[in-house]
Amino acid sequence: MKTKLTTLLLTLITAISFGHSGVERGPNGGRILEFSKDETMHGEVTVKGDKFHIAVLDKDMKPVALAEQSLTAITGDRNDPKKLEVSKDAKGFVVSLVKAGDWLILQFKESPKSKAITARLEYNTEICEGCKAAEWLCKCEPEKK
Repeated sequence: MKTKLTTLLLTLITAISFGHSGVERGPNGGRILEFSKDETMHGEVTVKGDKFHIAVLDKDMKPVALAEQSLTAITGDRNDPKKLEVSKDAKGFVVSLVKAGDWLILQFKESPKSKAITARLEYNTEICEGCKAAEWLCKCEPEKK
């Protein structure tokens, strides 16, 4: 019992200490997601109208021309996932907007033969008290120890 209580207390302290911090932002002000295991490929997620726009960026945050790359998008809960339609435009991929509070799961493949890299984004549209931006785009600096 004492071990469980200590574990719970440490978990709560950690959550309070590291609970809120900003997200990595891209050159267009969007949220950066990792599309590689070694941080050489990124996705920058922005919203325009009722669509997510996902630009593919290299390690220097420069746009990558789309050729063989593919993206699969899923939302919904584990018991009832819904595949979303993905299209390409001149700057990257376009995906329908999910409901506020839902998760957007992206599976990026650099080529048809490469292994898919999964990235997740909670589309939290609540406003951050610190920076007044939507939580999914929070601009707050991480707290320093």
